[in-house]
Amino acid sequence: MKTAGCGVLFGLAFLAAIGGPSRARPGSTNVWRFAVSGDSRNCGDVVMPGIAKRALAREIVFYWHLGDFRLGRGTDEDMQEVYRRAHGERMMPRDEYLRTAWQDFRERQLAPFGSVAVYVGLGNHELMMGGTAERDRERSHEGSLAEFSRFMEGSRTGYYGWRVRNVDFINLDNSRGSGFEPAQLEWLRARLGEDENDAAVRSVVVGMHRALPNSLSCGHGMNGSPGAPAEENRRSTRSGREAYRTLWEFQHAANKRVYVLASHAHLYMEGVFNTPYWTSRVDRNATNPLDGRPLEGWVIGTAGAVRFRLPDGLPREAAAITYVYGYLLATVGSDGEISFEFEQIAKDDLPNDVLERYRKPLIDFCFLANRDAAEHSQDEASCREK
Repeated sequence: MKTAGCGVLFGLAFLAAIGGPSRARPGSTNVWRFAVSGDSRNCGDVVMPGIAKRALAREIVFYWHLGDFRLGRGTDEDMQEVYRRAHGERMMPRDEYLRTAWQDFRERQLAPFGSVAVYVGLGNHELMMGGTAERDRERSHEGSLAEFSRFMEGSRTGYYGWRVRNVDFINLDNSRGSGFEPAQLEWLRARLGEDENDAAVRSVVVGMHRALPNSLSCGHGMNGSPGAPAEENRRSTRSGREAYRTLWEFQHAANKRVYVLASHAHLYMEGVFNTPYWTSRVDRNATNPLDGRPLEGWVIGTAGAVRFRLPDGLPREAAAITYVYGYLLATVGSDGEISFEFEQIAKDDLPNDVLERYRKPLIDFCFLANRDAAEHSQDEASCREK
């Protein structure tokens, strides 16, 4: 993968791994693949068909979207460009956007996956469709669930699970700024209890929109959002830490691998829980290697949203890249062990119909100018806790 001029890369090991061989090799019916990404607002109608094209060529079993389908609080640039050319008007009316945004997402971003199964989780921008007041966000949450429950195993809560062979998949809902509600954490513990007692389950993959607290993405995760009520941020941090501890304790008790995926930050990072907060809480005397390291985690918010600069102060060994689009390709071995590789999407990966529909000016904007250079700092006090 070429990175010069398009991103920032940390970690020689990561550079060597891009495009490299998976530990779990394809070639038998016991090895299979799935794809994950999130945050496809802004330019998702351009980027997501490219993700689908590449992922389908890898013969994935399903695709998993981790939230933020459309911008919500404004008009996405891809929808705006098509509207402008069709109507000769500068700005798409708000009521027209609200009327068509979800249909646009389904048709332009999910339909390219064809007959392959698609699962989705809600992001915070799904809660911006109806306004910014708390009652408006709740209405938007309910409306989003109604729109997309068929991609959530029929869930009316936003959290749900499904099984593929010997892997259990869990989608958690932290689209609200307050994090996980008690009922959701109770559901998670019950689900993991079933997995612990089920010999057929070898691994658990947990996905959500915001990364669990005190990750390398601490400035844009469950530790809270700048400007949000302090109590809301505290509830988010507490509930996220409880979810992390629940997952780590399950991994210890069940001796089964846990993989944690998130988006929200518009960049790619792996090893996101290799932070002082979580590494100080592992069992350093453990004989089981799963007990002697933090949970394995990734951030993959690279499906079309305006791309962020990397957080300041990342460790030199951190594997992180930004100002690119792409998805996480997961290869599952017969024993349930999963390897993950970042696959970058370039202009050459876009289907011809996308190139014709959106044309060069918008496509150049998406790949060259869809960036946010602002610092997503780790100012929340909870990010500095050791």
